[in-house]
Parts: sequence; C-alpha cells; structure tokens
Amino acid sequence: MPRDLSGEFAGRSVLITGGLGFIGSNLARALVRLGSRVLIVDSLIPEYGGRRDNVDDIRDQVLVNLSDVRDEHSLRHLVAGHDFLFNLAGQTSHIDSMTNPRTDLEINCQAQLSILEACRRHNPAVKIIFASTRQIYGRPRYLPVDESHPIVPVDINGINKTAGEWYHLLYGQVYGLRVSVLRLTNTYGPRMRVRDARQTFLGYWLRMAIEGNEISVFGDGRQLRDFNYVDDVVHAFLLAAADERADGRVYNLGGEEVIALADLAELLVSLAGAGEYRIVPFPSDRKAIDIGDYYADASLIRSELGWIPRIGLEEGLARSVAFLRDNLHRYVDES
Repeated sequence: MPRDLSGEFAGRSVLITGGLGFIGSNLARALVRLGSRVLIVDSLIPEYGGRRDNVDDIRDQVLVNLSDVRDEHSLRHLVAGHDFLFNLAGQTSHIDSMTNPRTDLEINCQAQLSILEACRRHNPAVKIIFASTRQIYGRPRYLPVDESHPIVPVDINGINKTAGEWYHLLYGQVYGLRVSVLRLTNTYGPRMRVRDARQTFLGYWLRMAIEGNEISVFGDGRQLRDFNYVDDVVHAFLLAAADERADGRVYNLGGEEVIALADLAELLVSLAGAGEYRIVPFPSDRKAIDIGDYYADASLIRSELGWIPRIGLEEGLARSVAFLRDNLHRYVDES
C-alpha cells in the first residue's frame, strides 16, 4: 500500500509554482486531500498549459496568485511562510527553446535563481522540490539511464533545465536550503496539454486518436520510451517533500514498461476506438534534437523513498482517453 502522507502535509502551507498546469494542478488536488493550505502561482501564459479550470473542483480550497516567476519583486512575498515549495514553473517545449532561446533562458535559468534567492533571504527553512527532466541526459550512451549517466543536452531547453537543476543543488550545498530534484520522463494523464505537442507528444496523440485523425510517428517507430501516469508522479513529489533522506538528492522517475512508439500509437488507437497512425520521416528541426531510445533506471528513488509506479500504461491511457472524451472541447480551446 502507498505510504500515508497525511501526517506530513495536514495543516502545512504549500506553494506550487506552475500550479495551474498539468502536473501542478494534479499535485494541488492531492495536497488538498491531505489537508494542506495551498497557494498556486501561475502566469497563465497560453503556450505553457496553465488553465484556471484545471482547479475548478478545488477552487474554494486553494488560493491562486497570477504572477510570473520572472518577477523577482513579487517572489519575496510569495515564498514567505511556506513549509514546502514545489517548483514546477518552466518552459517545457524543446522546439520553442530552439526558436526562442532567450525566453527559455529567462524562465528556466534566471527565474530559478530569483526563486532560490527569495527562499534564501525570506524563507530558508522551506523544503524545495524541483521538477527537472530526462532531456538533460541527451542521447543515451547506455540503457536504462541512471543518475550517473553523463549530462549532454541536445537542445537549449536541456541546457537551461540543467542549469536550473544545478542552481538548486548549489543553493542546497552552499546555503543549506533543503532541496530535492526529480528528473521526469514522459508524464501523461488528465489535464495534460493536448492542443499541440508543446508539452508532450503523447497529449497531442491522444487528441488525434479521440478525434479520429491520423497520428504521425516520426522516424521508424522503433524508438523506445517509458511513461509515468500523473498520479504516480505526484506521489513521487510528495515522497521527496516528506522524507529528509531526499534532501540534496537527485532522482530519476521512470516507467515500469518500455514501449516502441509505433506500438504505443497502435495501443492508443485501439483504446480510443478511432484514428490511425502512420510512420513518417522526421521533420528536420525535430530530427536534430531527437534523443533516440530512452528509458530510465528509477531504482534509486525506489530503494531510498519507496516510490513504485502503480498505474500501468494501458490503464493510464484508458483513464486519459475517458477524461478527454468528456473534456476535449475545453482543452482544445485556449484557457
């Protein structure tokens, strides 16, 4: 059975940056169930996936502050007084980072320094959990990828996320901030962005299948990936926040199942009962930053914190399809 975390979070004050987004809103919902007092900070920049209606069902149980983490003057007030800070704010699109590198730099580097400085000066006791990404590893030199794998990003986003991660670890080492880092693999589930592939290709694939359209699988379709359902990712964030053994640590998240992208598309079409898929050549901009096969070794977080993904890929995709059948009209439109 999953560990009961109500004792760690009941009555505690929690700040979530990027809290109106996909993972952040699901995390907020879990924290409300655990009895936390939750403040959500989000800029609602349309391209980044934040939506007010992502927290409709808990609207009266959370506070929402519309603010950009690049505004360092507001951060000093926002970070004060909280027991936990889940730092999920970021620019996640790899393609966007290549076409607009300065914005990626501002959000994934400069803003991260501002957040950490605000914590150091105004709330040094806060526990910070930073959402990093598998993208920092680049093209794997061996599989599965563990935390000791060389960090060789293939795009601007990977470089800036690496810097943001290292800023967090440095502030832990030098200033004593309690910091944990989670390197996420492909995360999916209810409330993910499906309007386009900016956040993850799988969200867009879900939309295509439900609408009965064609899914384009780039390359030869044999690229391997692992996936985590959002509830499992939320559980990992909570475990890292609650356990002092996670202080100063970096953990990979990763799925229990590894699947080729063509097989994933076939499974998704089957579950949706609509659509089809086709193998197509890589667009040149995507081919240049493709990482090939990737799947993670998540044994470290399993052994140290007891995290085990509990939602299998087929079940998680079925849940995602069911959610989107009822809500696709909302998520295709801008918030």
